Amino acid sequence: MRDIRSAGAGTDATLGGCFLVALLAERFMLDPVPGRDAAAAVTAGVLLAVAVALRRSLPFPAFVLSATGLCLEALATPVSWLSPYANLLVVFSVARHASRRQARWSLAGVILCIAVYFAVRDEVLRPTQPLGVLVVWLALWTAGYAMARRQEEQETVRRLDREREVALERGRIARELHDLIGHTVNLMLVQAGASRRLLDHDPGRARELLLGLEQSGRDALTELDRVLGVLDDADPLGADGLALLPVLVERITEAGLPTTSDVGPEVGDLPRSLDLTAYRIVQEALTNALRHSGARHAWVTVRRDDGGLDIAVRDDGRGAADGYRPGRGLLGIGERAAMFGGTVTHGPGPDGFAVRCRLRS
Repeated sequence: MRDIRSAGAGTDATLGGCFLVALLAERFMLDPVPGRDAAAAVTAGVLLAVAVALRRSLPFPAFVLSATGLCLEALATPVSWLSPYANLLVVFSVARHASRRQARWSLAGVILCIAVYFAVRDEVLRPTQPLGVLVVWLALWTAGYAMARRQEEQETVRRLDREREVALERGRIARELHDLIGHTVNLMLVQAGASRRLLDHDPGRARELLLGLEQSGRDALTELDRVLGVLDDADPLGADGLALLPVLVERITEAGLPTTSDVGPEVGDLPRSLDLTAYRIVQEALTNALRHSGARHAWVTVRRDDGGLDIAVRDDGRGAADGYRPGRGLLGIGERAAMFGGTVTHGPGPDGFAVRCRLRS
């Protein structure tokens, strides 16, 4: 609102200057006031002109100046037909741009100003005349006040939308960090454990695993930089989503779980958010298989049709015990799928454990 007031300051100053010129022309050229009333007429006109110039930048002080100028004119000089219109404009502005409290105080000021204005005038012929003026002034005040409250509601909605977007983004980053750190730490633990067991009788293989562990750490740091960059569109890895699936499969294989991936040619270019979600689902499912299944092999299948994207990750491990409860990883997969109106099923498969996911594309 402050920006709007600042943007209109020049226009208001011009309008106030034009009003003062017109008022002085009326007072001293078209319908000259008596000499004894000239000072009061000029003072009242200046107050009203300043009020018009400040009506948006300082709405309540402008209203006070306007009411003072109008009452001064009614008390000390013959009234001008221009002055009430200047006051009417300021009344609308104070209701439109002032705070709620100031706008409500101005409502009492409107009634008092009109009462003073008509109480000292001798040419009021009918009681309905001040009543009609009051109705018009109150109507303009009501219109300004309603516009202000409507703008407040819109700003509140926009603020809540921004807060919701921030919360969603934070949740998405939290899931990204969980998937990244959880996958990498588990992978590095498996590689470190295998290296320790092979260190004495197969140093060459242990060296390879340690090199893989080092590379996993470096890749994790690179991807962590990307995630902490609020998932910016510019990806320093040069690839994202399922394009990184071969690298993931290689890591899992080096960690001791040979993995085969099969991505259908119909998958094509997915929307970035869907592509990244699909990759994270596969990553989490393979991490679970590596940690818990005791499998000898894992398979990843990704297919796409007109209705959506199908993801399947299965292994030939020992499966899951009866009545198992999904852990954080599987719950995270379900949350990711829900973002795309998808469904997830998981449990013992024909030869081990399987996670199947259907995402709308």
